[in-house]
Amino acid sequence: MAFIKKTSLFIFAILLAVQITGAQTNWKVNRASGSGDLVTVYFTSAEKGWIAGDSGYLAWTTDGGRNWTKQDIGTTEIINEIYFRNDDNGYLVAGKKMFITRDGGRSWRETQIYRTGEFGKNSPDFLSIRFADKKRGIVIGSVLNRDGKVVDSLVMRTEDGGETWQRVLVPSKKELYHLDFVGSSRCWIAGDEGLILFSDNGGASFRTQKSNLRPNAEGKLPDLYNVDFRDENEGYIVGSKGTILRTEDGGATWESVKTVFPTTFLRVDFADDKNGVIVGKEGTILRSSDRGRTWTRQSSGTKEHLYGLFFAKKYGWAVGANGVVIQNQR
Repeated sequence: MAFIKKTSLFIFAILLAVQITGAQTNWKVNRASGSGDLVTVYFTSAEKGWIAGDSGYLAWTTDGGRNWTKQDIGTTEIINEIYFRNDDNGYLVAGKKMFITRDGGRSWRETQIYRTGEFGKNSPDFLSIRFADKKRGIVIGSVLNRDGKVVDSLVMRTEDGGETWQRVLVPSKKELYHLDFVGSSRCWIAGDEGLILFSDNGGASFRTQKSNLRPNAEGKLPDLYNVDFRDENEGYIVGSKGTILRTEDGGATWESVKTVFPTTFLRVDFADDKNGVIVGKEGTILRSSDRGRTWTRQSSGTKEHLYGLFFAKKYGWAVGANGVVIQNQR
């Protein structure tokens, strides 16, 4: 037994060394304001991008992050996500509010996407937004009671570019964290306690997909925080307790990818068919170059939690706690 234990520890140590040292270090701290948490980042080109987070903080750059300009859009809600469907048309969600730009982010206007009293004494909390095309989009999150507790899932859908929205009822009451579209019809949502929702009709209706995750000792599944699909078949989801899921059949089956990193992963983004990045708590960054089958750790230059990620072929950005912004150099 002692020999088996020593052998197992030796193999584990080799695996750990390979997964930690196998990746190059290409990240550097670009900005650390210490003025609140940043939770989302989005770039429309290598030069032009936005970062946002606590207390309605929003800033933009037009020189690849060398300088950032703060922008006041009239909210103190946490800006949970920024998304642009092209250079001019962008959206951001902040608590129960949504803002739209039609001029590349030079100006933002608030738009009411639900009727007054639609949720009774409760309130919506929007966390993620995506568009399939110039007309069809979805925003997700949860319905909160007065104590801030989640009482229902929330999915709303537009077919006129975000001018009007209708609620879509889904087979869940859990918090929904993130969604991704492929084409105009197929959409996936990641949520609390291993929840995966799928639509093949543009978000008109959703059904659950099995994550095949195992519950913990308390009978709970890991929370799933982010989903990214490369095409109709190949996709990735990350979450708590070191959870990494991948599928090659559009989510009909999901497989767990094992690593030696047990931390909470918050974002996953693939720049192309092979190369992807995961970020998470305590400054964790993982990199894959084999379609997400294996992952190596990279040095981020920070121990702050990383909440937001944007990863493209020639550049990448991550943002996190205490205003940290890190940039990938390639």
